[in-house]
Amino acid sequence: MRVLIVDDNSGTREMMRIIVEKLGHHVAGEAEDGDAALQAFLNLRPDLVLLDIIMPAKSGLLVLTEILEADPAAKVIMVTAVDQDEVNAKIAASGAAGTIFKPFSKEDFEKAFKAVENR
Repeated sequence: MRVLIVDDNSGTREMMRIIVEKLGHHVAGEAEDGDAALQAFLNLRPDLVLLDIIMPAKSGLLVLTEILEADPAAKVIMVTAVDQDEVNAKIAASGAAGTIFKPFSKEDFEKAFKAVENR
């Protein structure tokens, strides 16, 4: 799969890149904020987006909505450090293909990717 990684923290993006590549996938691009994420999605048309929720200027949930408006078949996995019922309910209702919670492991990505592939 071609994957777009979106997170405002460069260290987190690097960790995700390493995991994605170890799982045999290709990182199509990276973005550090919501506006760059939407532009990268439109330009790259990746198979999957790993999208952080809490970012400056524009939240990942808003970006998810914009991505799905541009391509209703887009597959987006939300990545978050916030594990609260309210946030989880918003993610579930948003059309995301899954969620990975920080701190994450390679196994978290394996499970999420398999769930997306089996959808």
